[in-house]
Amino acid sequence: MDSSSPETGRPRIFITGASGCIGHYILELLLQTNRYELFLLLRHPEKLRLPVQDNPQVHILLGGLGDSDQYADLLPTMDMAILTAAAWGGEPDYVYKTNVDDNLHVLSLLDPQRCQQVIYFSTASILNQQSQPLPEAAQLGTDYIRSKYNCHQRLPELAIYDKVTTVFPTLVFGGDKDKPYSFISAGLQDVTKWIGLIRFFKADAGFHFAHAQDIATVVNYLLEHPSQAGYREFVLGNPPLSADQAVQQTCDYLGKRIWFQIPLYFWLADVLITLFRVQMAPWDYFCLQYRHFVYKGTVNPATFAMEPYCSTMADLLRVHGIAEG
Repeated sequence: MDSSSPETGRPRIFITGASGCIGHYILELLLQTNRYELFLLLRHPEKLRLPVQDNPQVHILLGGLGDSDQYADLLPTMDMAILTAAAWGGEPDYVYKTNVDDNLHVLSLLDPQRCQQVIYFSTASILNQQSQPLPEAAQLGTDYIRSKYNCHQRLPELAIYDKVTTVFPTLVFGGDKDKPYSFISAGLQDVTKWIGLIRFFKADAGFHFAHAQDIATVVNYLLEHPSQAGYREFVLGNPPLSADQAVQQTCDYLGKRIWFQIPLYFWLADVLITLFRVQMAPWDYFCLQYRHFVYKGTVNPATFAMEPYCSTMADLLRVHGIAEG
């Protein structure tokens, strides 16, 4: 793509990770607004399920995050950027390079004078319950989580830091016939198969969830409302649910009664882990002890006076095609 091509009059947005679950929802919504010229960095364009090939608003840039130098002349012409791409697994050096070095390099190629806003996707796993950095994420986290923690810590080094909005998704659901399913959505049918047994247990735990459609709605709102006070952060999620609330709401939707519940004591899990010599990664064991992955000040479309697409367990089950009982 020739960065010296005539301006279309539309703001230019550089997007990574458009072929992922969240990326598909963001791209679809931005196309519907018909306001932007979109530049998609894609290593495998064939994974993009939305019909954009003949859309004059969309430009496909071949390559991954590590290939950004190919577009060193184009990136300074961007008015905004949305960085969702990440390495979830693989060799530790590859994960670190992709999630830290390559993301920071892309950010360094943007022009702070022209670029109005960057929306950078991190993960809520690196935060504590006060929505502040969680030291254990850096010490015990998976390669993915540690690399995300490290990149977040290094954002202040960037010349464009004041234009950055970091978003921290919680548990992400999403996917349909036109979009890839998130990892957790792909297993949702299995949860409903086991709810007949799960409903008889109580667990002291908590979490948030967010549907990718609602994440896209918030991202679009943030694009239209840049920060007036420099760097900012948002944790993306619906109000917190306890594990027991999630089970109750699922049972209500499926028409299953809860006759009694047996408390699941986590000290018992420790005994069983020791007794049966279960091998657990340090992060898995930390999560078992921490249990309440809830955050202060989460945001969703309702926060900005917009209608959420999926705000309850019933909504979640319904949009995934699970029949009501």
